[in-house]
Amino acid sequence: MNRLNNNERGTILLVFVITLPFLILIAIYYTQTSLVSFRIARQDQLRTAAQLSADAGADLGVLRTSQDNAWAGTTGEVELSNDTRTKTTYEISVAGNVGNTKTMTVIGRSYSPVSSATPAKKVKIFVDMRPISGGDFGIISGQGGLIMVNNSKVVGGDVFINGEVKLSNSAQIGLSTKPVDVKVAHQICPVPADATFPRICNNGEFGEPIMISGLAKIYGKVTANNQSNGAGMSLPGLTAGTVTTQALPTYNRAAQKAAVATNMTGAAASCNGSQNINWPANLKITGDVAITGQCNVTVSGNVWITGNLTMGNTSIMKVSDTLGTTAPNIMIDGSTGATFSQSAKLASNASVTGFKIYTFWSNGTCSPDCTNLTGPDLASSRTVTTINLQNSASGPNTVFYAYWSQVSVGNSGAIGAIIGQTIYINNSGTLTFGASVQVGGPTVYVVNGYRRS
Repeated sequence: MNRLNNNERGTILLVFVITLPFLILIAIYYTQTSLVSFRIARQDQLRTAAQLSADAGADLGVLRTSQDNAWAGTTGEVELSNDTRTKTTYEISVAGNVGNTKTMTVIGRSYSPVSSATPAKKVKIFVDMRPISGGDFGIISGQGGLIMVNNSKVVGGDVFINGEVKLSNSAQIGLSTKPVDVKVAHQICPVPADATFPRICNNGEFGEPIMISGLAKIYGKVTANNQSNGAGMSLPGLTAGTVTTQALPTYNRAAQKAAVATNMTGAAASCNGSQNINWPANLKITGDVAITGQCNVTVSGNVWITGNLTMGNTSIMKVSDTLGTTAPNIMIDGSTGATFSQSAKLASNASVTGFKIYTFWSNGTCSPDCTNLTGPDLASSRTVTTINLQNSASGPNTVFYAYWSQVSVGNSGAIGAIIGQTIYINNSGTLTFGASVQVGGPTVYVVNGYRRS
């Protein structure tokens, strides 16, 4: 057997003496890294808990403000959850006058340990809310009915349809958290139209008045003449009952024409670019009007346009603050009516008052001065679009009314209310109506903006 000489003894011990400190340092490094990662993960968890608490407080705040328009918020912090390791709370304060826009401030806090007097994390958010009148209807149509396709959604107002309803793709009326009432009279007979058009169809005469296909659905109480198929309807869905036809609101066109005090040509009333112009009260504009290129028009009263109105390129038409709660009437006679696109906006005044937009063209020989329209003239007019809102155009608190024809809405922003012989909604996000066709009912609040402190 070989024996180690004196110089070779202790070599392995030397290796351990040199290597062991490095191993210890590596172990300490990984231990520290793990602890730091755990702390970061824990802090993220606490921050997320505070955020979720703030979001929960915001949801509650919108609900409570709608239930009580004078509600000012919570009294201090309200505990949301406590699992003995982490406690979360929210605190809400609401500022703003009843019936006007409000700003809600919500603070979400997370505590760990739960006995701590100082929150581990705090999240503060601001929620801008706007009021919606809970009047009779957000949408009301004549014999043409309501047609919704793609991902369009209608919330924030009940629906009354004299004609029929067609929903396809993922179109939706109402929300699972906020159902609406839908009434459909089935007044589309005879088909094809003759001199007796329109009248309510007899049971089985022309199918059923509500047709739902794809993933489309209705959340709310649905009452419809001649309807037996309740598929796609819930909360509570189809209910028994009879719907009486309802005349659309009338407007005294002759009185507005008689009150004209100022005349202007369409060219003089139009603007293109960063201009600021004013339209006086009781104005008659002869010809077509185009408002484009970030132009700002302030309207001080009723306006009669004998041609068509076009708005685009982030232009704004605003109700003058001097009108207070009196909505100016914009009466449009042209065959293409009013077109709003490219983020054009019909802005409300300081009293949250919008416009009333009327288009009067029809296929009748009496157009645009018809006071009554029936038979084939009405049937052919109801499919022609005279109010067109596209590409993020908006009119919060403005009522859009196609007297004898169709309103078409696609990819639009906030809208007050819609009236027309036919209403066609496509390619839109959620339409929350900020006005009502008929005055009355409670005021509810919806989220208009959300930002984090």
